[in-house]
Amino acid sequence: MTRGGQQVRKPLRHTPVRRDEQGRVALLVLVFTMICILLITGVIAVTSVHLSRMKLLDAADGAALAAANALDDAAYGGGVGEAVPLSNATVQEAAGDYVARRPMPAGMREWGLGAQTGTPDGELAVVHMSCVAKVPLVGWMLGDGVRVDVVSRARADLQ
Repeated sequence: MTRGGQQVRKPLRHTPVRRDEQGRVALLVLVFTMICILLITGVIAVTSVHLSRMKLLDAADGAALAAANALDDAAYGGGVGEAVPLSNATVQEAAGDYVARRPMPAGMREWGLGAQTGTPDGELAVVHMSCVAKVPLVGWMLGDGVRVDVVSRARADLQ
């Protein structure tokens, strides 16, 4: 074809090659769906363990407060100073009574006081608690659950 003395080339017509991409798109959707399900499952499991930790910390705070307010028998003879005098036995007994009276929160298999529960200086109550938290959806992969440990401290000052 010529136009004004110059030869003009006819544009080549591209005919698209038909590819069946429907299988590839379905595979991509399947992979992304599995990734989303795994992420959602992980978030649910981590949130459940964190909620169990917060419930355990709440119980440990209450036990530490009860233990800090428990007056040691030696105070009747020797008096009190600036804080309520405590002993390891008093702290362990008061914290144990508090935990025994309180129902175990949902999401836990077992809970209890740690061996380090006591008083380091005779005035501060330190309560160690631990539990086994249930993990929803993926708990079967983790065995019995996840062990959670918390520490709470309380002191009853006198004014």
